[in-house]
Amino acid sequence: MKRRPAPPESEDIDSLEPGAAPLGERLQKVLAAAGIGSRRECEELILAGRIEVDRQTVTELGTRVDPQRQQIRVDGTPLTRPKRLYFAVNKPPGVVSTNWDPAARMRVVDLVRSDERLFPVGRLDRTSEGLSLVTNDGALANRLTHPRYGVEKTYLARVAGCPSPHELDRLRSGVHLAVGLARVASVRVKRRQRETTELEIVLDEGRNREIRRILARIGHKVLQLKRIAVGPLQLGSLPVGACRPLTRDEVQMLERATERAARKSRPAVKASRKPLAADHRSGTATGQKRRGGRADRQSKPAGFEPDVAPGQSRRPPGTGKKPWRKKHR
Repeated sequence: MKRRPAPPESEDIDSLEPGAAPLGERLQKVLAAAGIGSRRECEELILAGRIEVDRQTVTELGTRVDPQRQQIRVDGTPLTRPKRLYFAVNKPPGVVSTNWDPAARMRVVDLVRSDERLFPVGRLDRTSEGLSLVTNDGALANRLTHPRYGVEKTYLARVAGCPSPHELDRLRSGVHLAVGLARVASVRVKRRQRETTELEIVLDEGRNREIRRILARIGHKVLQLKRIAVGPLQLGSLPVGACRPLTRDEVQMLERATERAARKSRPAVKASRKPLAADHRSGTATGQKRRGGRADRQSKPAGFEPDVAPGQSRRPPGTGKKPWRKKHR
């Protein structure tokens, strides 16, 4: 009987909490990153039973593995572990943040010279510019983009008009969008001009065109949007369209940023698990079954029942039967 590979013993139990980011990478994604083939071709290899993880055949799509800790074999040949690469790119406007574009437009990964299969971390929309990370480390990319970790991204936005302090408070408290409530971690005015304003906005979550949408809701169109930082990593003086490899210290800074953000989110999750509150209507804890039968009702005080002779109706005299009601078919 074929079994799925057991998870590594070093997995953190906190990552198994509800809402946590899944551990490892999908097996077909790891195989495609190693150059075995396209993701669809790698899925066919898995279904054919030609892939082994820790000497166990895997035939289930979506199986997550850690290529740095687990041994993966293709037709009995060990999979070579690719070297982890990390690049910072100053994305120009008009470049798309995707690995496959049916319109054959310039991609962020096209700005990086490497023979390895790379992908961008998160997405900047086509009209935005600034810092974009490109790597083949799926685990770090997941931690940098997953809402659970809340890694902050800093942007400079030039908007039309001059937002008032009340409007900026609305961005902090939250603006209702179609997908839910969206709010910024912080916002401040950097420069005011006659017809435009430059804002520094920090987000700890990433939704599609979030900054443009929330600013449009308060009546200020975004004229230019530039990302200047991801966590502690700054864009600096990197020219537009250029890229540079990250140093080991910068990679460790990003990893520590995801760990700090994860520690901050854990107390909030534990605090939300409050004990059952008392129900003021029944005196019982919320979630417990409330008593409401006749036997549970308190007896009426003495003298409450009117004196009625046996066989006499309690209905006041002259009322007769209940009024006739038209039957609705």
